[in-house]
Amino acid sequence: MVGGAVASLLARSGMAVHLVDERGPVPWDAESPVGLRVSAISPGSEAILEAAGAWQGVREGRYCAYRRMHVEDGQGRGAVTFEAARFGFSHLGTLVENDLVAASLWAACARAPGLRVHAPGRVSSVLQAEDGVRAELDSGEVLEADLLVACDGARSALRRAVGIDSDAWEYNQRGLVAQVRKTRPNPGVAWQRFLEGGPLAFLPLADGTSSIVWSLPEPVARERLAEDDEAFREQLQAASAGWLGDVEQVGPRAAFPLAMSLGDRYVAGRVVLLGDAAHAIHPLAGQGVNLGLADAAGLVESLCGSGLPASRSGWKRRLRHFERWRRSESNLMAGGVHTLGALFRPAMAAPLRGLGMGLLARSWFAREALLRRAAGQGPNAPRLARGESLASLA
Repeated sequence: MVGGAVASLLARSGMAVHLVDERGPVPWDAESPVGLRVSAISPGSEAILEAAGAWQGVREGRYCAYRRMHVEDGQGRGAVTFEAARFGFSHLGTLVENDLVAASLWAACARAPGLRVHAPGRVSSVLQAEDGVRAELDSGEVLEADLLVACDGARSALRRAVGIDSDAWEYNQRGLVAQVRKTRPNPGVAWQRFLEGGPLAFLPLADGTSSIVWSLPEPVARERLAEDDEAFREQLQAASAGWLGDVEQVGPRAAFPLAMSLGDRYVAGRVVLLGDAAHAIHPLAGQGVNLGLADAAGLVESLCGSGLPASRSGWKRRLRHFERWRRSESNLMAGGVHTLGALFRPAMAAPLRGLGMGLLARSWFAREALLRRAAGQGPNAPRLARGESLASLA
C-alpha cells in the first residue's frame, strides 16, 4: 500500500517512476468474503490516498467510517470515549480491507502519467553512485534513477542490501484476527478493551459485523486457533464483557506475530526506506499503515518544494530533511505505543493506569491533541494529510 501510494504521488508530481512489485495487481471482488487483513485509515491517510488517486476506488468498494472510539481497562480502572463531532471531525477513521486499498492503488498507478510497472519483478542488486542509483531486476533489466524508494516490508531485503541496521523487539505475542457477528450490529464504533494478556479490539465493518484484533501471548494464541468455534466463542464472549450482546458467529481465524522494529536510518545515499521497511510497530493503536502513508506524503513534500534538486548537495539536503522529520515522528509514535502496551500488562501498573485514563477522560485538550495525532493531522503532519493538493507543494 505504501509503495503504491508513493509511486502514484511521485508520478502525479511529474516524475518518471518505475514501480517494481513481486506480485503485481490482484483484482478485488466485491462478492468475495471480507478479508482478514483490514486497516483503520485515518482522515490524514484518506487525504493522502485521495491525492494519490486511490480513495475514489475505496468509496466504490466496501468500507465503514467510524465516528466513535471507546477504550476501557479490563480491570475496571477507567474508560475513555472519543466522539468525532465533539472535536470537529466528520469521522475518526475508516475500516477498509487491505486488498481493496491495494487494488485501488494499482488502478491509480495505471492512470498516473510517466509510471512504468515491472511486475512480477524483484530488485536483485543495488549499485549507488554520486549522481544516482542502479537497480538490477531478477529479469536482468537494469533501471537507473535519481532515487530508489524501498517499501518492501519489515524484513526488507533492500534495507539490508544498503547496510541499514534496525533495532527489533519481539513481544512474544500474536495478533489473532477474525470476523465476528454479535447479537447487535456494530453501530460504527471502534471498541478496545485492555486485558491482562493484551488488548482486544472490535473494529466496525460495513455489514454490522466486526473485525477483531486480539493480542495474545504466543501459547494462548495457538490455543485459540486450535479450539473449535464454540470454545472460541465462549472465550471471546468473556473477554468482550458482553459488549453488543452474545457472540453469535465467528469466521475463519488467523494470527500473526507482533514485533516492533525501527531502522537506524531511513536514508543511505540515494536509497530511502518507507513504511514497515523503516519502522514496524505494535498494532495497538492501528497506526502502522498510517505512518507509512505519512512517510510517502512526507517524501513527496520534501522533494517537490521547487523541483528536483540539480546538485548532489541538494539531494542530500532534501533527503536529510525528510529523514529527520519522519524518523522523529515515527519514533515518537512507536515509543508511545510501546510504552502504552507495557503499562497495561503488569498488575503493579494498574493504579497508574487508572490515574492516566481518568486524567485523559477529564481533559478535553489532552483528548483533542491525542485525536489529532491519531487522525494523522497533527502539527507535524504532511501537507497532503491536511488536505492540500499536490499542485500546492510546488
